[in-house]
Amino acid sequence: MEMRCRCGDTCIRPISEALKDIELFYKPCKDCKTEKIKKFSPLAEQINLDEIDNDFGSCKCGKRHLDIVMSHVLKIMINEGIKDKKANLRNSCIPLVTPGYLTDSVPYLPKGSLVILSDKVDKKCAERIITEVREVRGVLKGDIRKTVGIKDSDSNPHVYELLAGCDLRCDIVQTPYGALGIYKYQREIHIEFPQVKSPKIEILEKALKDYDKPTVLDCTCGPGTLGIACLKANAQKVVFNDIWSPAIEITLINLEANGFPVKFSGSEKGLIASGDKFEVYNMDVRELTNYLDEKFDICIIDTFPGVDTIEFVEAGEKLGKKVVVV
Repeated sequence: MEMRCRCGDTCIRPISEALKDIELFYKPCKDCKTEKIKKFSPLAEQINLDEIDNDFGSCKCGKRHLDIVMSHVLKIMINEGIKDKKANLRNSCIPLVTPGYLTDSVPYLPKGSLVILSDKVDKKCAERIITEVREVRGVLKGDIRKTVGIKDSDSNPHVYELLAGCDLRCDIVQTPYGALGIYKYQREIHIEFPQVKSPKIEILEKALKDYDKPTVLDCTCGPGTLGIACLKANAQKVVFNDIWSPAIEITLINLEANGFPVKFSGSEKGLIASGDKFEVYNMDVRELTNYLDEKFDICIIDTFPGVDTIEFVEAGEKLGKKVVVV
């Protein structure tokens, strides 16, 4: 399977490459600069906005402190009338670094390592940000309080709007079975911030300990994180499923990127793709019984926050010996 980004560029690469020297990716060099910017104080009262450009706070290594980058973004938002001159870094927009990797200090960003999310930005402002701020690769419009995707077959999907650039990100997820890289088109897949220990991975690890080589059904797989972790944990077989087509699209990319080659079935319904020890479906979990005639050792259910899981659990119990809600 060819791993090509929607934007046409070579944004997607094997995770083994993304993990190489990841510990140094956001580290400053000895010459990197910083500015003591108070996040809750108006930016315009701390810095002359006219001085902020790509040279402001820059270093020969090509990185800039996150606060400097966000100051550059905020300056443009103020210039475009999106924010007033009392705006501060805290209420400017949401920075989403890529790769998403937990660091012990504020990151220094190289070129193309940031996607930003704002519920106020417009297309003209977004295009200026992409053109003028080298670290920003994509600008999304949306409310972070609203989860993107689709809850169930009875719901309408919710997505953010990509105003400029490319919104593909990669999150590095630590598991007991090795680090995973999970790509996401952030306009369509829910945001998750890096953690030392993912609660979902911890629940999964506990469930897997009861088996040697389990068969696993990931009913609501999203971008494929938990199912890929199961493959890394040497599961005998993993079936990925999600009703949200963009989730399946990115799951296939993540399987390939994490070292599990994908073969398409040629069908748009039922079995979409497969590979060594895995299959991928795109349908309502309640319809899976029409396609799967086996009982899995573990059935994983990972729904939207606040969603009633009763129907999902009932469907999972028909297909799995043990239902794990994460």
